[in-house]
Amino acid sequence: MQMISSTLILYVLRRWKVISFTVQDSHTVATRTTDLVPFKRVLHCTPVALSYLLYMLVSMESIRGINVPMYTTLRRTTVFFTMMAEYFLARKKYSSYVVTCVGIIILGAFVAGARDLSFDYYSYTVVLISNITTAVYLACISSLGESSGLNSFGLMWCNGIICTPILLLWTAYSGDLDATMNFSYLYTTGFQAVIVLSCALAFLLNYSVFLNTTINSALTQTVCGNLKDLFTVGFGWLVFRGLPFDLLNIAGQCLSFLGSCLYAYCKLKGI
Repeated sequence: MQMISSTLILYVLRRWKVISFTVQDSHTVATRTTDLVPFKRVLHCTPVALSYLLYMLVSMESIRGINVPMYTTLRRTTVFFTMMAEYFLARKKYSSYVVTCVGIIILGAFVAGARDLSFDYYSYTVVLISNITTAVYLACISSLGESSGLNSFGLMWCNGIICTPILLLWTAYSGDLDATMNFSYLYTTGFQAVIVLSCALAFLLNYSVFLNTTINSALTQTVCGNLKDLFTVGFGWLVFRGLPFDLLNIAGQCLSFLGSCLYAYCKLKGI
């Protein structure tokens, strides 16, 4: 539903000439056949869509068998996989200062999780696979954003065009689509309002990810995602009580947060 709504929103905005799908201004488009995105360019963005589907599938599974604070702790190792993905996909290298910042973030993650008594091989493995799929997804956005000539809106449009039919077929096969259509509160005002707000938030979130990744880098987007973990971990402790208070865990969280701040400093200074 959120993928379909995002695609429709982009289509309406493009038809109203509010946004452009390419890095060039929309007024430079000469023919109506290129009003949206050529089919060959859509196919060029297939790696983004496929990596997004894999990332979404694994991410939903990764949160089930692990508490929220430990989940966010393990997710910090995504910065390492993102750096590797950018190197292999785009041959992008970073300075020793940035590598040091990433090392501090990962060290903090290991320190924070050193005393986790709920260790589960399956859950931890799924989270690490989720980290890898996230890194590949962001690296594909960064790489194809440069080679396709599309801006953030254009990449989102292509991603939606490819993913929407696949997700529709999947939900129909799994029975989720039928369950949704038979939901007793489907046509109530309150439920529809929540769905609209959820779709709007999903659109803004996806646009923020695409924009930050294309303008900066996949690694920057990953580090920015780590900064929000300070609030996520605190929320998990206060509400879900999934992890008892531990001074070592607090020290690890602070160390990872310090690494993220140092990375932001290096990014601002261009080092």
